[in-house]
Amino acid sequence: MIETMITAMTDAIKQNLGRFCEKGDFSRLTPELTEAVTAGMKQALSLAGVAGYRAFLQSYEVNAAAIEVEGERYRFKRPVEKEYLTPFGFMVLPRNLFQNKSDTQSYIPLEAAWGMTGEFMTVEVREAVLFSSGFVTPEETQTLLEKSALFHPSATAIKHVLAAKGRLIAAHKDELDAAIRQEEEAPPGTRVLAASLDGANVLLNEKGVKRGRPSERPKGDEPTTTPTAYKNAMVGSVSFYGEVPQDEKTPKRLACRYTAHMPEDHAVTFKAQFEAELRDAECQCGPDVVKVLLLDGARPLWNYVESRPCFKDYEKGIDYCHTLEHLSLAGEALFGKGATAAKTWYDKYRKILLESDTGARQILRSMEYHASAQDLSATRRKELGAQRTFFRRNKKRMTYADFRRRGLPIGSSPVEAACKTLVKTRMCRSGMRWSRDGGEHILDLRTYIKSNRWDAAWAKIKELAKVA
Repeated sequence: MIETMITAMTDAIKQNLGRFCEKGDFSRLTPELTEAVTAGMKQALSLAGVAGYRAFLQSYEVNAAAIEVEGERYRFKRPVEKEYLTPFGFMVLPRNLFQNKSDTQSYIPLEAAWGMTGEFMTVEVREAVLFSSGFVTPEETQTLLEKSALFHPSATAIKHVLAAKGRLIAAHKDELDAAIRQEEEAPPGTRVLAASLDGANVLLNEKGVKRGRPSERPKGDEPTTTPTAYKNAMVGSVSFYGEVPQDEKTPKRLACRYTAHMPEDHAVTFKAQFEAELRDAECQCGPDVVKVLLLDGARPLWNYVESRPCFKDYEKGIDYCHTLEHLSLAGEALFGKGATAAKTWYDKYRKILLESDTGARQILRSMEYHASAQDLSATRRKELGAQRTFFRRNKKRMTYADFRRRGLPIGSSPVEAACKTLVKTRMCRSGMRWSRDGGEHILDLRTYIKSNRWDAAWAKIKELAKVA
């Protein structure tokens, strides 16, 4: 077999590179000649790879008058050619086709043994286009591979693979993720497990309620719905932290694993997947690891975590950066937007939040004092009231000084970043509209990639495809 492959590849290189060299002008070296030779060698290598691959596969061809498959007898019918996309380029391969007695079923032994029944792209090409589609569109993947690879799938073929494998992943998502987590361990040195949740708007290709002010000019009856609608996709992060490095204030993040799901009423699927992710992470960490939950101020998220017993043992905190946004708004309400006094007040209490166990209470007292000492406009009083409510409601979750002393994280930056890198960067580009299923296919790929789980996930996906 090896000799046959070598001969086929050598002959292909000699023939194709030889023909190229006969036409070229090699009298002197130029950039143009070098570029032309590179292109010629790439073409020759592609054809040689296809020739060797074909020779390898054909050495396993079944040449028999009849075969038996699962207790049924199949007779040889005829050889049939089919085109495949391999890592080396397009390959036409003749395969022996067998038919059962009633001529109702056909069987191709070579294709079955190869694992390519019903497939056009080889497994290596499928992985490449799926991985790329997690970052860019099928059209961009097509262009990228045309520039950088020997195989050149069309955008249409890429979409077919994305849809087929996306459905496969979605149908087995829970068992697939559980199998991946079963083989993982917490990073060495983990002393803190931090969980965070957040949402990111995605534009769906479905009708929604029209928002915004109506047009001032009369145009007749304006529609009350729009052909597209923004809905909230959910993102969760499970982060592993180690010790606080010397001369730093925050612990080192050792690893981060993500969960994401397209918009869904009450985020039922997302919550189940996130809690499963968290349970397995807790088992990997052991009982001595400190568990922390960090969220922004969104009431629905806090209502959810406060109602779930699985979060009972977590030390809960409001994301520090989110608190600073409210502190800044409070300063503007007290002293005016852009006022020097507002900046001074903000800088003072920003530090107090990090250094004092009573920081939130001190901020509330200061708000009361300055509000009573000034004649605030109705607008500023209303804004200040909203900030008072935020600090009163969440003061028990603003224990930043205590968290810092104990080397715990105080920010939900992993999930904030994930909302951008998982969802916004790929799914909120100009003109993009998503079906819920199509968006879920992309999010599944991106969570595996961004969680550094791609290799493990792809191994499991290949196993699922064999069973399917």
